[in-house]
Amino acid sequence: MEGLRVIRRKNKLFDDWPEKYDRWFTTPMGALVKEYEEELILDLLRPAPGEIILDAGCGTGVFTLDILSFGPDVIGLDISLPMLKRAAEKAKGHPFQTVLADMSRLPFQDSSFDKVVSVTALEFIKDAKPAVNELFRVTKKGGCIVVATLNSLSPWALRRKAAAKKGHSLFKQAIFRSPDELQSLAAVGGVIKTAIHFQKEDDHAPEIEHEGQKKGLNTGAFVAVRWEKP
Repeated sequence: MEGLRVIRRKNKLFDDWPEKYDRWFTTPMGALVKEYEEELILDLLRPAPGEIILDAGCGTGVFTLDILSFGPDVIGLDISLPMLKRAAEKAKGHPFQTVLADMSRLPFQDSSFDKVVSVTALEFIKDAKPAVNELFRVTKKGGCIVVATLNSLSPWALRRKAAAKKGHSLFKQAIFRSPDELQSLAAVGGVIKTAIHFQKEDDHAPEIEHEGQKKGLNTGAFVAVRWEKP
């Protein structure tokens, strides 16, 4: 029963956030951040027509619609029913199905998906290796797993930790990981990149972002890895 209580606590945490989460991406800064995060995710995932992709921890579907635009079928999984309902509403008319479940215990058979993606969900899982193992388990041989999370090496992480100390409900629960820590969660090597090299107060954010990506800096606020299942 302890595991069930943990799931319920997590579920309640995210249930209160769908509207706030989506509202952030409608602000000028939120829209700019999403543009570069989306670009990185799609570059690593490379979705294609005919594929079946699992979006593990899909939330309100912020990135799901971008993936669907390339023609695959997508299964969106999340622990929060309000989040899933919002994702389903956004993706109405697309080949999209929702599943209410914990990504640490995926309710799918081995090798069910061509590709698996998880965006900003892993930071709420303390013991992340079993969750990553689950993502590998349900991916077909030769398929890819793309995971993105919050980078502990970024100045954004310092501000978010400060917000957590002031009582921010989500950031109080977040676990920030470095690119090396993210990479170490899988037994195979992967391609790892970061994005969002500018700060909220910076002028000329696109120029700063371009320079950070050109230099391959590992300090972007958003860190993503692409693993291929052998």
